[in-house]
Amino acid sequence: MMTRLSLVPLAVLTFMRGFFRDIKNDERGLSGVVVAILLILIAVLAIVLIWGFLSGWLQELWDQIVGETNSL
Repeated sequence: MMTRLSLVPLAVLTFMRGFFRDIKNDERGLSGVVVAILLILIAVLAIVLIWGFLSGWLQELWDQIVGETNSL
């Protein structure tokens, strides 16, 4: 029983090495992953750009609101 338990880490290590080797050598889904990463990158950049425009606009509105209430 102890010899089988001592072989478990070796079996897991062998399985994981084979698993990652197969993933590294498999190029079928690589283009899909690249497309997904590019789409995510474009979406994040678009959100950052929109947030920059909106934050400036919201700051101008807030300055107008605060300026008008202080002048009364």
